[in-house]
Amino acid sequence: MGELIFIGLGLFDESDMSLRSLEEARKADFAYAEFYTSLMAGLSLESLERRVGKRVIIVTRKTLEDENGEPILQKAEKARVVFMVPGDPLIATTHIDLRIRAEKRGIKTRIVHGASIASAVMGLSGLQNYRFGRSVTIPFPENGSISETPYGVIAENKSRNLHTLCFLDIKAEEQKYMTVSEALESLLALEKKNRLHIVTAENLAVGVARAGAANVTVKAEMVKNLMGFDFGGPPHALVVPSDKLHFMEAEALIIHAHAPEWVRRMIQ
Repeated sequence: MGELIFIGLGLFDESDMSLRSLEEARKADFAYAEFYTSLMAGLSLESLERRVGKRVIIVTRKTLEDENGEPILQKAEKARVVFMVPGDPLIATTHIDLRIRAEKRGIKTRIVHGASIASAVMGLSGLQNYRFGRSVTIPFPENGSISETPYGVIAENKSRNLHTLCFLDIKAEEQKYMTVSEALESLLALEKKNRLHIVTAENLAVGVARAGAANVTVKAEMVKNLMGFDFGGPPHALVVPSDKLHFMEAEALIIHAHAPEWVRRMIQ
């Protein structure tokens, strides 16, 4: 019986791989990877293949979702297979589904964890991890329609005095990556429609760009000011904080995210 090993590649490029993940990839008979759930801006496929010593087969959303990962599972029934993903494995629902399918077929699975944007954003901003509620993805508008889900999640979290981590949509096949500004535009449009004072132009928001890179950018400001800030290239992430901050969070935002001094007025 074969084996399927899920490997987290980390945040930015192939050098983020842990020694353990590198060892597992080198011992594998086959290596697969996907890069449609998140962008690793500095990754070179050629360099990754040199590191692991074998060809890396790139799979698409169609392979995992429409074909239920069959090409990977068929190989893993008889061989040792690694499946490399950006960030930490099993953050994406599609990866959980693949692992469930493997186990149901009697394929042994293991996980080699990697750095995740979820923990990176908390560390970079200084916002405390236990004060984050449910995270949410802000999708690109479809046919002029903006999803209400992000607004609802932020509202729910704020009602519980919790922060919200917003993953920003990507369309890898089109090389299209949502920016902080585009995400805020969608939220302001929903605010204009719902008028619940959940995300207004005067609210605090935190943008993060290229977590894990040497040129990472972190900025906290009023929404209206953050929309004009140049975060540079992708990937971007957004945090909508609670309306109340711990004193250490306020201090960290000022020091690490260059927040304005008025955030001290948010200390509860």
